[in-house]
Amino acid sequence: MKKQYSLAYLTILGCPPPEMINIAARTGYDFVSLRPIYMGLPGEPNFSLSDNKELMKQTKAALSETGVKLLDIELAKIFDGVDPKNYLPAMESAAELGGKHVLSSIWTDDRNFAIERFAELCELAKPFGLTVELEYVPIASVKNLSGTLDVLQMAKQDNAGLMVDIHHFHRAGDKVEDLDAVPREWLRFLHLCDAIKDIPASMDEMTRILREERSYVGEGGIDVASIVNRIPEIPCSIELPNLKRVQEYGFEEHARRCLQTAKEYFDQHPREENKMETKKLALV
Repeated sequence: MKKQYSLAYLTILGCPPPEMINIAARTGYDFVSLRPIYMGLPGEPNFSLSDNKELMKQTKAALSETGVKLLDIELAKIFDGVDPKNYLPAMESAAELGGKHVLSSIWTDDRNFAIERFAELCELAKPFGLTVELEYVPIASVKNLSGTLDVLQMAKQDNAGLMVDIHHFHRAGDKVEDLDAVPREWLRFLHLCDAIKDIPASMDEMTRILREERSYVGEGGIDVASIVNRIPEIPCSIELPNLKRVQEYGFEEHARRCLQTAKEYFDQHPREENKMETKKLALV
């Protein structure tokens, strides 16, 4: 099966959705992953599609003209006091654009509240035909694989799933063998990148790297193939923010290099079944 790739929001942070879609098309991506949920973070523009009808119109046109598809939207955060209904406009926009998934993460230490609100988010997403993928983040409240599986098991939602981010998986100290316990149907797409092998001791440095200095696949110290090849063949959303590379190359060339290096890496680190298929073809 041909590996499919999405261009994720943080990779070219600040690029408006229509231009991001055109860049994805010109550089060879299959999908884009957008952030129409405004989070108010420093330096991040508001690309809310539900509040900006003209932006929504341009985004829909770009998808139609290029053939690039919308993979997922982000980020439906679960935090103290959140009302998941606030995410309904973004989910409606995603469904209108043909999106498949909503990305979520948990930023409250109240476990029962987190489970209840995550389950509510999943229920709200069902009428739109959307699944909700829970991503764990090492600087958040749910920060590792076991904590994420706990939420998913307790929420008991058939449209819920797990989104593995390669950077976060490594920083959390999770083991590839632990992925064997994850139901295959919970895995629908992943976040792809690389990073330095040494895990930062400070939260500030970990945050800086995850938002500003991830590496092209194969250039860092993470055994990316051991993680990716342990789970089913699912779309890889390349989330690879690197401020220096963007300043040096610009949005489009950075996006192109992200995809090129990923493809080269997986050509050199094929799945076992792909190796067997190659051997069979060689014998024909």
